[in-house]
Amino acid sequence: MSLLAIDGLTKRFGEVDVLREVTLDIREGEFLVLVGPSGCGKSTLLRIVAGLEQPTAGRMLFNGGDIVNQTPRERNFSLIFQNYALFPHMTVRNNILFGMKIRGEPASGFPQRLAKVADLLQLQPLLDRKPSQLSGGQRQRVAMARAIIREPALFLMDEPLSNLDARLRGEVRDGIMALHEKLKISTVYVTHDQIEAMTMADRIAVLHQGRLQQIGTPESLYRRPANLFVAGFIGTPAMNILKLPWGDGKAWLAGRPIDGPAGYAARDYGETEVYFGIRPEHLAEDRQNGFLHGRVVRRELHGAEYLIALNTPAGVIQYRRENRGAIPAPGQEISLSFSPLDCYLFSVVNQHTLLGEQ
Repeated sequence: MSLLAIDGLTKRFGEVDVLREVTLDIREGEFLVLVGPSGCGKSTLLRIVAGLEQPTAGRMLFNGGDIVNQTPRERNFSLIFQNYALFPHMTVRNNILFGMKIRGEPASGFPQRLAKVADLLQLQPLLDRKPSQLSGGQRQRVAMARAIIREPALFLMDEPLSNLDARLRGEVRDGIMALHEKLKISTVYVTHDQIEAMTMADRIAVLHQGRLQQIGTPESLYRRPANLFVAGFIGTPAMNILKLPWGDGKAWLAGRPIDGPAGYAARDYGETEVYFGIRPEHLAEDRQNGFLHGRVVRRELHGAEYLIALNTPAGVIQYRRENRGAIPAPGQEISLSFSPLDCYLFSVVNQHTLLGEQ
């Protein structure tokens, strides 16, 4: 069931369209991640949902009612900022209670609600400390406690892990997911990190240049990218993209046609070139039948596996292989093979996928 429906949302600053006719919905109890590169409009969209910015055009319906002209207070959404926005002169206790005091809520309810949220986030021993006495992870938990104690209808999180080091990021990320599992409050989470998005989201909305590119589950975006941008943005390491000749209803690589469903789905494509995509994990060393030949230019050790880059006649590509046996060295000639079922084709005109369901 849709909790928040965003319809045709546009935001213009001067002559620049920061958001362009964005339409999406947030479902009851889900964890939706807005992801995209810096400047794509994701934080602006979150601020509009929070009521801190007004859209230039479009509608927002919450539980069926239009909220575009409502104040942030009327919306009862909790926003967790990137920098935590804690008051340095206040104790943890007073930071958590600040919003309730400002709204004039009865003080009689403070102790019980504070104890509940402090227990939930393991903050009881820290209630009398100042933010300067806390670690980054602890400050993040205080910011979350301040959001939770309001009992909001919707959580909004703007890059909440970006100021933490790698170890703390994983720790706090796990804490956020555990909290969501307990509270089941619908959450919109903004990040530029697609690994974060893939790890945390029920669904991901990918933004680029102010436009919604695709929305779906992490697996659906990974397996069925709608366009070239999503294909290159989602997945680590990134999908290999090559521009190949197109003729006789097929893409041609190393002088050979790429047969199978991919070719048939795109047989009416009217151009002479096509973008061809293959993920590094779908390429395999194959001395006997490999027809994609190249010379190793780089290899990177990633623990249990290597990521190896080849310079081929069609361009540089990367493939993954297990860290066992003789690892190809820079300068060595390698032959690779792949299944046509693992290939992707995109238009050189509009960069949309040319494939149906795979």
